[in-house]
Amino acid sequence: MKAFKAYDIRGVYNKDFNKEDVYKIGYFLPELLAADEVLVGFDDRESTPEVFEALAAGITDQGADVYKIGYATTPMVYYGTAKHDYKASVMITASHNPPEYNGLKISRENALPVGYDSGLKELEEMIETKEVKPVGKNKKGNILKHDLKEEYINFQKSYLPDLSNLDLSIDVSNGMVAILTDAIFGDQPHYLYNELDGTFPNHEANPLEAENREDLKKLLLEKESDLGLIFDGDGDRVMFLDEKGNFISPDLIIALLAEYYIKQNKGKNVLYDIRTSWSVKEHIEKLGGKSHMWKVGHAYAKLKLREIDGICGGELAGHYYYKDFFYCDSGMLTALVVLNVAARLKEEGKTISEYIAELDKYATSGEVNFKIENKKEVMENLKEYFFDQKEPLNFYDFDGYRLEYNDWWFNVRPSNTEPYLRLVVEAKNQTILDEKLAEIKEVMAVE
Repeated sequence: MKAFKAYDIRGVYNKDFNKEDVYKIGYFLPELLAADEVLVGFDDRESTPEVFEALAAGITDQGADVYKIGYATTPMVYYGTAKHDYKASVMITASHNPPEYNGLKISRENALPVGYDSGLKELEEMIETKEVKPVGKNKKGNILKHDLKEEYINFQKSYLPDLSNLDLSIDVSNGMVAILTDAIFGDQPHYLYNELDGTFPNHEANPLEAENREDLKKLLLEKESDLGLIFDGDGDRVMFLDEKGNFISPDLIIALLAEYYIKQNKGKNVLYDIRTSWSVKEHIEKLGGKSHMWKVGHAYAKLKLREIDGICGGELAGHYYYKDFFYCDSGMLTALVVLNVAARLKEEGKTISEYIAELDKYATSGEVNFKIENKKEVMENLKEYFFDQKEPLNFYDFDGYRLEYNDWWFNVRPSNTEPYLRLVVEAKNQTILDEKLAEIKEVMAVE
């Protein structure tokens, strides 16, 4: 089925998947995860009520119970899954995608992700090959309520710093974080689009796209705020603007998180993905921490963070993971940790932009996407070309390739779902960056 992706099930509703598909997903999910109770939360998209109804019908026809949170952020479902020992959970959401999309994020016990290579492939095969045989009426499961909101807010507020000295501008993107903001931040921040609206009338709920940050930038400069925050649609990501309205590269935020936890002696191991700046590694090690590089994607990051006994980790896409949040990602928890650091900096008379300037020492391309069908061949050509030029100081091949030299590095990796190669180049200065980026494009035979 087209909607089955590497990390979740997602697509244009009634095109890539429909309610009959969702019913079957619900029906076979308890069998897949050996669960007799499934926790379910959902977002505010127009198709969500129909998706929930179909999912719940499938689950209960298998004889399992649905525990309905109702409106939730994705991290709230992760929290409920791990905290309350559910063996299976589903968040109905398409995250940052446009309103015509919907999807299902599935987790197993301890909020471990169910990706294509850790359960979704089997689920897809069950849907395609097995027969649906609903249980009798007396064995049918029930739909029950599990109201997590107040408990979850109290957990998040345990990280809340004193905000009285900080002026904040916050864009909620009409996404699910709107159910939490007033209770956590109060009415002091300047809010944008702090109402649930699954049609996303103001801008797409994807903070990675610069055009979606323009309204926040305008508000932040108008109000002379110390920091701008923008959340995505389902609340598992947050991104930041400094007091000048400049976007802070999401990988650099990992350095702030590391500072918060290492200074509290919570641990030393910090995880980041293969696209991350040298600046982050250097800052972690300066703090006395130990850095670990790994694959892109929450299905990989959550497992790796457990394996290394990491305190926190993050990705260039704006996902951040925490040992004390069941190794899961949370936009709200990230916001609160960053605000702790921001409040301390303000007391010391330092701005966010000054802090980032000290941290960010390199010129970077950011992630650049190239539409290429023969992805593997082009990647191999790049690797061979640069190995022939000069053997790299470090070479990593667990998520595409990362080749590191004395004064620059690059990572090239294939998209899991689209005909794209994704490239990040970083160098000690802009001149080297421009030169190497041009050289790479020439080898790739792209403009």
